Amino acid sequence: MGACGVSEKARRGAWRLALVMWACLVAACLVAACLAWAPLARAAASDVPVPVAVAPGVYAMLGNGDAVAPANRGIVANNGFIVGTRGVTVIDTGTSYRYGRAMIEAIRKITPLPIELVIITHQAPEFVFGASAFRDRDVPILAQRRTAELIRERCAICLKNLQRTLGDDEMGGSRVTVPDRTVEDTTQIDSGGRALQLLYFGPASTPGDLAVLDTSTGVLFAGGLVSAGRIPELRNEQIPGWLAALDRVRALAPHAIVPGFGPVVKDDAALTATGDYLRQLDAAVRRAYANGTGLTDAMRTVQVPDFRSYKLYAAAQPQNVQRLYLQLEKQ
Repeated sequence: MGACGVSEKARRGAWRLALVMWACLVAACLVAACLAWAPLARAAASDVPVPVAVAPGVYAMLGNGDAVAPANRGIVANNGFIVGTRGVTVIDTGTSYRYGRAMIEAIRKITPLPIELVIITHQAPEFVFGASAFRDRDVPILAQRRTAELIRERCAICLKNLQRTLGDDEMGGSRVTVPDRTVEDTTQIDSGGRALQLLYFGPASTPGDLAVLDTSTGVLFAGGLVSAGRIPELRNEQIPGWLAALDRVRALAPHAIVPGFGPVVKDDAALTATGDYLRQLDAAVRRAYANGTGLTDAMRTVQVPDFRSYKLYAAAQPQNVQRLYLQLEKQ
């Protein structure tokens, strides 16, 4: 009996020890998992811009203005939303379906009002692919007619490029989403109980640029027309129409401008800088062309020194030179 008692006692002790060791192991695994996931959770949350109040009811979500890369998850461009008495109007939607969903969640933290309309200012890929998240919620999507056409014609290639750059996981669910509403010219609308002017000045940075003016606050979402601290990228059109559009924007004297890239500005400094870059670039390329400089040499040597410190200068400057040079060859 004594032997049996000792044996039973030993078995119970061994069992308690095993339970303790198992509990410690589970706790250690949970701690390790939390430590492993915490940085990822913080990174995912911190990568999504927090809405910034620009004026009563007007919010901007600001990208970092860099080139699209895995490190920034493609969150480089600016977008935002306007809260009216009846609903919300979204201006541009970011690079991916994932970002579009994040926009929707950010809006829900500001207001319970429904999202009534999405406005796409132009067809650059950093601004359009989040629209699929809004389409899935049956939100109407509006753009200038040429922008809608270009999204239909060209954005499948842009989507493939983004998938290669950012990966299938980041771009999961993203698809080409063609606006179902279009405008031809400058139009005033009521959206969500807010009076908005959709301003079309003709082909500028792209054939279908819209700027969106909230008439009650004077805040202008400039889309592709204005960049702050980042080199403008020439895409489809020539410079004169872009410069004329900038002059029209200046004449409006907006209270604040949300540029396509860069910080919100409350003066015309970004307008002036965008125009100055375009003029200096145009003059420099024309000089090189008139002097007989070949395209390859022009892409390497034509510089706009005043803007060397701007984001994307090293990458965008040669591409801009190439586009202007090829336009001159066609004339």
